[in-house]
Amino acid sequence: MRTNRTTGLFTTIAAAAALTNARPVVAAESARSPEIPATRRVVVSIPDRKLALLENDQVVGIYPVAVGSPVSPSPIGTFSIVNRVSNPTYYKPGKIVGPGRANPVGTRWIGLSAKGYGIHGTDAPASIGFARSHGCIRLRNQDVEQLFARVRTGDVVELHGERTPELAQLFGDVR
Repeated sequence: MRTNRTTGLFTTIAAAAALTNARPVVAAESARSPEIPATRRVVVSIPDRKLALLENDQVVGIYPVAVGSPVSPSPIGTFSIVNRVSNPTYYKPGKIVGPGRANPVGTRWIGLSAKGYGIHGTDAPASIGFARSHGCIRLRNQDVEQLFARVRTGDVVELHGERTPELAQLFGDVR
Protein backbone atom coordinates (compact mmCIF):
# COMPACT_ATOMS: atom_id res chain seq x y z
CA MET A 1 0.00 0.00 0.00
CA ARG A 2 1.47 3.35 -0.94
CA THR A 3 1.33 5.82 1.90
CA ASN A 4 0.65 9.51 1.75
CA ARG A 5 3.74 11.37 0.55
CA THR A 6 2.90 14.49 2.51
CA THR A 7 4.54 15.20 5.81
CA GLY A 8 1.73 13.84 8.02
CA LEU A 9 2.66 10.18 7.96
CA PHE A 10 6.38 10.76 7.90
CA THR A 11 6.24 13.28 10.74
CA THR A 12 4.29 10.78 12.85
CA ILE A 13 6.60 7.93 11.89
CA ALA A 14 9.73 9.99 12.58
CA ALA A 15 8.48 10.94 16.04
CA ALA A 16 7.52 7.36 16.85
CA ALA A 17 10.74 6.00 15.39
CA ALA A 18 12.77 8.21 17.69
CA LEU A 19 11.04 6.49 20.61
CA THR A 20 11.02 2.91 19.29
CA ASN A 21 14.35 2.45 17.53
CA ALA A 22 16.85 0.68 19.70
CA ARG A 23 20.21 -0.47 18.45
CA PRO A 24 20.51 -4.10 17.39
CA VAL A 25 20.65 -6.75 20.06
CA VAL A 26 24.13 -8.18 19.99
CA ALA A 27 25.46 -11.60 20.80
CA ALA A 28 28.80 -12.05 22.51
CA GLU A 29 31.11 -14.73 21.13
CA SER A 30 32.48 -15.30 24.60
CA ALA A 31 32.63 -13.51 27.91
CA ARG A 32 35.91 -11.84 26.90
CA SER A 33 35.32 -11.02 23.25
CA PRO A 34 33.70 -7.78 22.10
CA GLU A 35 30.04 -7.88 21.15
CA ILE A 36 29.34 -8.25 17.44
CA PRO A 37 26.03 -6.98 16.06
CA ALA A 38 23.95 -9.35 13.97
CA THR A 39 23.89 -8.60 10.27
CA ARG A 40 20.27 -8.71 9.14
CA ARG A 41 18.87 -8.78 5.65
CA VAL A 42 15.27 -8.98 4.49
CA VAL A 43 14.84 -10.67 1.10
CA VAL A 44 11.50 -10.48 -0.73
CA SER A 45 10.70 -12.55 -3.79
CA ILE A 46 7.88 -10.77 -5.56
CA PRO A 47 7.16 -13.72 -7.91
CA ASP A 48 7.11 -16.18 -4.98
CA ARG A 49 5.24 -13.74 -2.72
CA LYS A 50 7.52 -14.62 0.17
CA LEU A 51 9.82 -12.77 2.54
CA ALA A 52 12.89 -14.24 4.26
CA LEU A 53 14.69 -12.75 7.23
CA LEU A 54 18.37 -13.63 7.38
CA GLU A 55 20.63 -12.98 10.35
CA ASN A 56 24.35 -13.53 9.78
CA ASP A 57 23.39 -15.23 6.48
CA GLN A 58 21.18 -17.79 8.26
CA VAL A 59 17.44 -17.94 7.56
CA VAL A 60 15.53 -17.20 10.76
CA GLY A 61 12.08 -16.80 9.25
CA ILE A 62 10.11 -17.10 6.02
CA TYR A 63 6.72 -15.45 5.67
CA PRO A 64 4.04 -15.33 2.95
CA VAL A 65 3.35 -11.79 1.74
CA ALA A 66 1.11 -9.73 -0.50
CA VAL A 67 2.93 -7.62 -3.07
CA GLY A 68 2.02 -4.73 -5.34
CA SER A 69 -0.74 -5.22 -7.88
CA PRO A 70 -0.02 -4.89 -11.61
CA VAL A 71 -1.35 -1.31 -11.57
CA SER A 72 0.75 -0.32 -8.53
CA PRO A 73 3.72 -2.71 -8.42
CA SER A 74 6.23 -3.05 -5.63
CA PRO A 75 9.54 -1.30 -6.27
CA ILE A 76 12.49 -3.49 -7.25
CA GLY A 77 15.93 -2.98 -5.76
CA THR A 78 17.94 -2.76 -2.57
CA PHE A 79 16.66 -0.44 0.12
CA SER A 80 17.15 0.11 3.83
CA ILE A 81 14.82 0.34 6.78
CA VAL A 82 14.43 4.00 7.71
CA ASN A 83 11.85 3.77 10.52
CA ARG A 84 9.70 1.42 12.57
CA VAL A 85 6.32 2.25 14.09
CA SER A 86 4.14 0.19 16.43
CA ASN A 87 0.39 0.71 16.03
CA PRO A 88 0.73 3.28 13.24
CA THR A 89 -1.85 5.77 12.10
CA TYR A 90 -2.78 5.49 8.41
CA TYR A 91 -2.98 8.71 6.40
CA LYS A 92 -4.41 9.15 2.93
CA PRO A 93 -5.90 12.30 1.40
CA GLY A 94 -9.28 12.70 3.05
CA LYS A 95 -8.86 9.72 5.37
CA ILE A 96 -7.11 9.09 8.66
CA VAL A 97 -7.38 5.72 10.40
CA GLY A 98 -5.98 5.37 13.90
CA PRO A 99 -4.53 2.18 15.33
CA GLY A 100 -6.95 -0.73 15.49
CA ARG A 101 -8.61 -3.50 13.49
CA ALA A 102 -9.67 -1.22 10.62
CA ASN A 103 -6.16 0.16 10.01
CA PRO A 104 -5.03 -0.79 6.48
CA VAL A 105 -1.36 -0.99 7.56
CA GLY A 106 -2.13 -3.27 10.48
CA THR A 107 -0.22 -3.27 13.75
CA ARG A 108 3.31 -2.45 12.51
CA TRP A 109 4.97 -0.24 9.89
CA ILE A 110 8.55 -0.80 8.72
CA GLY A 111 9.38 2.14 6.44
CA LEU A 112 11.78 1.71 3.52
CA SER A 113 14.18 4.15 1.92
CA ALA A 114 11.91 4.03 -1.15
CA LYS A 115 9.74 6.93 -0.02
CA GLY A 116 6.12 5.97 0.57
CA TYR A 117 6.81 2.22 0.67
CA GLY A 118 7.08 -0.14 3.57
CA ILE A 119 6.57 -3.57 5.02
CA HIS A 120 3.46 -3.67 7.16
CA GLY A 121 0.55 -5.63 8.52
CA THR A 122 -2.95 -5.58 7.09
CA ASP A 123 -6.63 -5.42 7.89
CA ALA A 124 -7.20 -7.82 4.94
CA PRO A 125 -5.30 -11.04 5.74
CA ALA A 126 -6.99 -12.82 2.81
CA SER A 127 -4.81 -10.68 0.49
CA ILE A 128 -1.64 -12.45 1.65
CA GLY A 129 -0.17 -14.56 -1.15
CA PHE A 130 -1.54 -12.30 -3.88
CA ALA A 131 -0.54 -9.19 -5.84
CA ARG A 132 -3.06 -6.91 -4.16
CA SER A 133 -1.23 -4.08 -2.40
CA HIS A 134 -0.47 -0.58 -3.65
CA GLY A 135 3.23 -1.45 -3.80
CA CYS A 136 4.08 -2.18 -0.18
CA ILE A 137 4.86 -5.61 1.20
CA ARG A 138 2.00 -6.83 3.44
CA LEU A 139 2.22 -9.55 6.06
CA ARG A 140 -0.31 -10.98 8.48
CA ASN A 141 -0.21 -8.90 11.65
CA GLN A 142 1.25 -11.73 13.75
CA ASP A 143 4.03 -12.20 11.17
CA VAL A 144 4.89 -8.50 10.87
CA GLU A 145 5.05 -8.28 14.66
CA GLN A 146 7.67 -11.07 14.71
CA LEU A 147 9.64 -9.42 11.90
CA PHE A 148 9.38 -6.00 13.56
CA ALA A 149 10.89 -7.37 16.78
CA ARG A 150 14.01 -8.54 14.91
CA VAL A 151 14.78 -5.76 12.39
CA ARG A 152 16.28 -2.34 13.02
CA THR A 153 16.76 0.88 11.10
CA GLY A 154 19.62 0.54 8.65
CA ASP A 155 18.94 -3.13 7.91
CA VAL A 156 19.01 -4.04 4.22
CA VAL A 157 15.79 -4.93 2.35
CA GLU A 158 16.04 -6.49 -1.11
CA LEU A 159 12.95 -6.62 -3.33
CA HIS A 160 13.47 -9.02 -6.23
CA GLY A 161 11.20 -8.97 -9.28
CA GLU A 162 12.66 -12.09 -10.87
CA ARG A 163 13.69 -15.48 -9.65
CA THR A 164 17.43 -15.87 -8.91
CA PRO A 165 19.50 -18.85 -7.77
CA GLU A 166 19.59 -17.36 -4.25
CA LEU A 167 15.79 -17.07 -4.21
CA ALA A 168 15.45 -20.67 -5.38
CA GLN A 169 17.73 -21.72 -2.54
CA LEU A 170 15.85 -19.61 0.03
CA PHE A 171 12.30 -20.42 -1.02
CA GLY A 172 12.68 -23.74 -2.86
CA ASP A 173 12.72 -24.62 -6.54
CA VAL A 174 8.96 -25.01 -6.85
CA ARG A 175 6.86 -21.85 -6.82
